[in-house]
Amino acid sequence: MRDDPSLRLLPVAVGGRADQRGVVATCNYEARRFGVRSAMATSQALQRCPGLIVVRPAMEKYRIASKQILAIYRDYTALVEPLSLDEAYLDVTHATQHGGSATLIAQEIRARIEATVGITASAGIAPNKFIAKIASDWNKPNGQFVVRPHEIDAFVAALPVKKLHGVGKVTAAKLNALGAHYCADLRNWPRAELTQQFGKFGERLYNLCRGIDERVVNPSSERKSVSVEETYVTDLADLAACAAEFDAIIDMLIARVQRAAAEKHIHKLFIKIRFADFRQTTVECVATAIDRDVLHGLLEIGFRRRQQAVRLLGAGVRLGEEEGVDGQMALFDRDDRR
Repeated sequence: MRDDPSLRLLPVAVGGRADQRGVVATCNYEARRFGVRSAMATSQALQRCPGLIVVRPAMEKYRIASKQILAIYRDYTALVEPLSLDEAYLDVTHATQHGGSATLIAQEIRARIEATVGITASAGIAPNKFIAKIASDWNKPNGQFVVRPHEIDAFVAALPVKKLHGVGKVTAAKLNALGAHYCADLRNWPRAELTQQFGKFGERLYNLCRGIDERVVNPSSERKSVSVEETYVTDLADLAACAAEFDAIIDMLIARVQRAAAEKHIHKLFIKIRFADFRQTTVECVATAIDRDVLHGLLEIGFRRRQQAVRLLGAGVRLGEEEGVDGQMALFDRDDRR
């Protein structure tokens, strides 16, 4: 839309082609009014919005814009924690610009992004990361919202529980079934009861529904994994067909790991399979290097869980150090039924 003004009032999505099982990576607000959203199949998006204009991703363009935006952030504070190409947390507690006013700093940052990069930005200003993230969505597009310390209690009490950090559809449904629709409802639950129902996450729920989030802004965010995946135009009918395509996936993974200079940090290998019925499974094992035979073995384990046609294959590595590994091979299975 920035580079082609004729698109600005039209529904536009970035993503893959419908005839190649592409998905929507993102879309503008005109498209969202039709129900188009990220991660939706392009074919479904076109059904909801027949006039949708789908453009291919341009990653290099996004990387350039991201670097420009991060450079602006770092003019105000070294405490910048990127979340993605276009989103980050900033801790401006000790910033000196505008007398330390977070509100005025956010206004200036947004104006500089628009002048420098040619796009608009929204911001949330709050005492902690959880509330700032929610506030950043409050006045989109091209706005900002402030939650002051004395406003936290009422602001959070009125939030639906699905807005809590880490609460997905399954947990939200469980909370709703238990009578907790809003954070105010959740506050009636004792800490021990939440822990009993949700394990360690219950402690987090107890704090978040009260607006408590003690996570610091961490500027040194380390990469935790490298992976590649491919969605096939025609389903792969059986294990042999999957195996025939899988070496190309492994080649792409090796190249990507080398570009990331991550070879020395591998501590697990994993594969991902999405079947024709859209159910998904992953299998992983401890390893210190990419091994084709091991990855093919994981592929076989994953395929035998459902033994049906496959629409997507992926492979990846987990990065970092893990205590107690000692080179021992062990399988860790995950079967995602969603």
